[in-house]
Formats: sequence, structure tokens, C-alpha cells
Amino acid sequence: MHESEARFLEWLSRWEAGLSELRWDEVAAEPARVAVVSVDMVKGFCIEGPLASPRVAGIIPAVVDLFRRAYDVGVRHFLLTQDTHDPDAVEFGSFPPHCIAGTAESETIDELNGLPFANLFTVIPKKSISSSVGTALGAWLENHPQVTTFVVVGDCTDLCVYQAAMYLRLRANVLGQKEARVIIPAECVQTYDMPVETAEEIGAMPHDGDLLHRLFLYHMALNGVEVVSRLT
Repeated sequence: MHESEARFLEWLSRWEAGLSELRWDEVAAEPARVAVVSVDMVKGFCIEGPLASPRVAGIIPAVVDLFRRAYDVGVRHFLLTQDTHDPDAVEFGSFPPHCIAGTAESETIDELNGLPFANLFTVIPKKSISSSVGTALGAWLENHPQVTTFVVVGDCTDLCVYQAAMYLRLRANVLGQKEARVIIPAECVQTYDMPVETAEEIGAMPHDGDLLHRLFLYHMALNGVEVVSRLT
């Protein structure tokens, strides 16, 4: 590793460790303008199936707490973009079959569905790592132009969360929405881990969860997404 690379990775670790908290009263002074966007908090990534990850399951308490706090401060827009694949999905050429429509894997986790305000959830099925391509998200945004602050949670930091947050940020940039905010609480997003040894054994691509989580938080911040440690 070059010295410059090592110095950057050291800085990156310090940057992540130094992320600041953000208060809900700074985010939701006008709750009607705020939406919580939950990406892939489904059983197939948290509980069961070939892509379920204990790292992702580990953020469930923080995500549920964020939902409760958002509701308590008056937020009523909760968008759940969720993998809902066809049995012969093209994506299965890159990932094992997962979250097929009609199976338990494609269902919202019980911890969220059990919240007393779950009737407010707008579930948006998706057939790829994108929450915007071929989904109803764009139409929802057009029908709710007053919503300009988005708190994004879920998995995976470097895949579906990244795609959703960047879409929301870039869309706002294109529309000239200077007041728009896209916020990522780091404690409420996570990605999976696959060591090189395991990947070589099964013929898959390795995936360093800690490094990629950190790098993609950084990349979102670099592009104007507000990355914070948590919302209080």
C-alpha cells in the first residue's frame, strides 16, 4: 500500500469516528416536509435467506427507534423501498436468488410492521438495487413536492442505500431545490461482510464490510448527503 493510501484510510477512519449527532428539532421543524426512507429492511436481508446478514440485523433496534422518534416529532411520511423480485430476475446473475415476490424474504421485518403507526407506511417494491428505476418513488415525489428532507436508513450502505440517497440528492440538485436535505444516520445503515477466504471458497466477490461501509458513507458525504452519527 502506498503511503498516501494509508494516510487516506487513517483519515477516513478518524472521519467516521468523528461524525456528529443531529437533533430531530433541527430536521423536523416542519414535519410535513420530512420523509423517512427505509431501504430493504426486509426479512431477506435481516433474518433469513442467502443474503441475510447479522451486520444488517444489528441495525434493527436503531432503525425502529428512529421510526418512533420521527413519528413522535410529527413525521408522517414513511417510504419503504423493498426488493420484490421475479423468480427469474436478471439480478440473480450477480446475486443469489433472494426476496422473491410472495415469499417471506420480501416482507418488511416484523419490528417495523409491528409499530402502531405502520398503517402510514408506503411500501415501494423494487426489482434492482435502485429505489428509483422502474419504481413508484418518482411519482410519489412528484405528488408530494412539499417533502424536501429525506432521512435514509437501511441496507446496504454501498448498494441500495447509496443508490437511494444519491438519487434523492441528485434529483434535488437538478430541480434546483437548495433547501433539500438528504440525511444518513450512520448507525442506521450497514452492509454485509465476506472475507477473501470465504469468497475464494465459494467463487464469489469478496466484500470488506467495514471498509466499504466507511468508503460509501464518505462518498455520499462528498456529494452533499449529510452523514451524521445518529439522530437524537
